[in-house]
Amino acid sequence: MTKAILAKDSLTDEAFLDVSSSLGGRRWLLARYDESLARQLSAKLGGDDLLGRLLAGREVIPSDVDRFLAPTLRDTFPDPSSFADMDKAAELTLDAILDGRKVTVFADYDVDGGTASAILTRYFRSWGRALGLYVPDRLTEGYGPSPQAFQQLKNSGQELVITVDCGAAARDALSEARRIDLPVIVLDHHLMQGDVPDCAALVNPNRPDCSSNAGHLAGAGVAFVFAAAINRLAKKRGITPSSGTLPDLMQWLDLCALGTLCDMAPLKDVNRAFAIQGLKIMARNGNPGIRALADVSGIGEINSVYHATFMLGPRLNAGGRISDPRLAAKLLATDDRAEALAIAERLHAVNDERKALETSILDAATAQAERKLADNPDLPVLVASGEGWHPGVIGIVAGRLKDKFHLPSIVIGWGDGLGPVAKGSARSVSGINIGDVISEAAQEGRLLSGGGHAMAGGLSVQPDDIDAFSEWISERLTGRAKDLAQARHLSIDAVLSPGAVTVDTYDTISRIGPFGADAPEPMFAIQDIEITQSRAIGENHLKFTAEDGGGQIECLAWRARDTALGDAIIGGGRLHLAGRLKLNEWNGRKRAQFEVADAALA
Repeated sequence: MTKAILAKDSLTDEAFLDVSSSLGGRRWLLARYDESLARQLSAKLGGDDLLGRLLAGREVIPSDVDRFLAPTLRDTFPDPSSFADMDKAAELTLDAILDGRKVTVFADYDVDGGTASAILTRYFRSWGRALGLYVPDRLTEGYGPSPQAFQQLKNSGQELVITVDCGAAARDALSEARRIDLPVIVLDHHLMQGDVPDCAALVNPNRPDCSSNAGHLAGAGVAFVFAAAINRLAKKRGITPSSGTLPDLMQWLDLCALGTLCDMAPLKDVNRAFAIQGLKIMARNGNPGIRALADVSGIGEINSVYHATFMLGPRLNAGGRISDPRLAAKLLATDDRAEALAIAERLHAVNDERKALETSILDAATAQAERKLADNPDLPVLVASGEGWHPGVIGIVAGRLKDKFHLPSIVIGWGDGLGPVAKGSARSVSGINIGDVISEAAQEGRLLSGGGHAMAGGLSVQPDDIDAFSEWISERLTGRAKDLAQARHLSIDAVLSPGAVTVDTYDTISRIGPFGADAPEPMFAIQDIEITQSRAIGENHLKFTAEDGGGQIECLAWRARDTALGDAIIGGGRLHLAGRLKLNEWNGRKRAQFEVADAALA
């Protein structure tokens, strides 16, 4: 079994390069690795010492190297029948397709929900059937199915509903669907507690009685496996669409990869294959919606996790955050180039609105956080709140606060037109299970509702109760200094000389990608290097060169202006740098850059 993330106890105890508090407030620790394993891996890989060390740090054993570096669907795809209720769900759906019944997909409003719904829409289309679409409004309906939504679908004549990326916790809605005789198939991947709700079928690799061992799948991955289950059932029955061949699922791996990457699903086992193979499909531009969104975003060839996660993802999410929640699903499902461009341009514009909202709220939330930390430097959690703060962007702002201050952060907003109560979103650091703490607060009546998982959560609260909740959660997390200290640790994989910042080195590192959740991109340190020729780019980024006797390198530091890191770069002098290798391509020319994540005075 391969492991793609370093455990806490695999880090050295002593501060690396004596950096116990960097310019970013981090303690640098060197990642341990098994030197004997690294030598074996290096020998297997033709003497590549760096690749051997990186793989050893990720505890990949020699017999797993080929499977890790080049994962295939053949080797990693789960057996659909190992999922509880999968065969039942496939039979119900195939019968509905053959009978021409009216079916609607009920999707979450994020990228994962949009990609999952698009996979099923395209699958139904391959059988010559239309699939209806329902996506709830974030402000007026909230997350997931509601009794009212199912009643509306029943009244419109729908005979089967398939939820994607939601539904497993919608007990009241599913009870209502059963009462009004509306069959519902739930396709979900979120953690479940208690008994399985009563519905036509509930497919979730994280339901307690599921034996698939595929709990790492995103909603798009579950939908893809579901489509494979229907294909397998149709083949068993000897049934095909009018085309004479079963739908080719491989053509939709781009959607599966996009949902997997944007939902930050752990990149292990089949998810690695989804991402690697799906990016190849994405680069072929077969999906008009993805291509149109890339065009309006200024992306040429779509060939990286960065393009999918940080360029396409935010734009696809923008509709569900502050506009029409159906836009992403409709864009990804259409085959009409003109319609795709129109939707893509709208999403691009909405994303600009989202960024403006985010910037405004982030500035206010940061100011609140800084005032609270000035009053209490040992504060274990940040709670920022404001009237008019849009629920569609507070999660992003909470993540920014968490990254800046290395503390669990909760951002809460309320106001006219933003829903009946205040909504909060939380992002946590390693070692603090914020979902459990929020659930505890809800159970004690300190919140109207709330929950989540280790690294993120959501809540509803009356605005007048926010201060009391803030005091309670601060008291609840007091005494967790050791856990909070670990959140400030920066793991360094290896030291690079400036002369090693090359395209060849980048290509070597890329072999262990793609990088994402549970598959961290290697972090390197460059020791005692002089900073020269810095300049601002964009609103708050810095570009600079760094050099020593071994050579000169080009560096980037994102969002560094007006920070201690930015001041040190602009001031020049000698620094230790920590960061990642990136590739800059322009006019057919490639060169390596060093993307700085942190620095310390040398």
